[in-house]
Amino acid sequence: MIRRRRMLQATSAAALLPTALEAGEAELDPVPPLPVRPTAGKAGDFDFLAGRWRIDHWRRPAGASEWDRFKGEATCWTILAGVGSVEELRIPERGFSGMGLRLLDLKQHVWSDFWVNAKSGVLTAPGQTGSFENGVGLFVSDFDDAGKPMKSAGIWDRITPDACRWRQVVSADGGKTWTHDWIMHWRRV
Repeated sequence: MIRRRRMLQATSAAALLPTALEAGEAELDPVPPLPVRPTAGKAGDFDFLAGRWRIDHWRRPAGASEWDRFKGEATCWTILAGVGSVEELRIPERGFSGMGLRLLDLKQHVWSDFWVNAKSGVLTAPGQTGSFENGVGLFVSDFDDAGKPMKSAGIWDRITPDACRWRQVVSADGGKTWTHDWIMHWRRV
């Protein structure tokens, strides 16, 4: 989510990837169309995330053409009989940690994905909202970037029992075009 794009500053000489192809072909994977009426979310949608993970991050800071690459890890839990999911993200080489909190509004059948940076302890609100469409999680929010309206989407895809991918895309034109700025390749420990 956009929160992750802003939370890290490049603090070490991380390896840079020269092309998107080396970054998991993110640029070749289009952003799925955002549904007019999302599928109803249900308890257990995030059960795939429970467990311990190693994560390869590719982050492209605003205005950069190259990817900053670094490693991280996460531990995730399903809570409240599948109505919630908690993620503790750790990036030791950057001295960073934070928490993802995903909650299902049982009345509206919509998931909200929130973020807490460990350095502030503040829950970002509103969270990105969405659901899973044909096995792909699509979560969208609007934000202001120095007076310019922007959209952000978090996409969960390539979900298998031992791996998944999260990617963040942003749009400055109301969702007509999108740019990838963060990709996380998750591998189960």
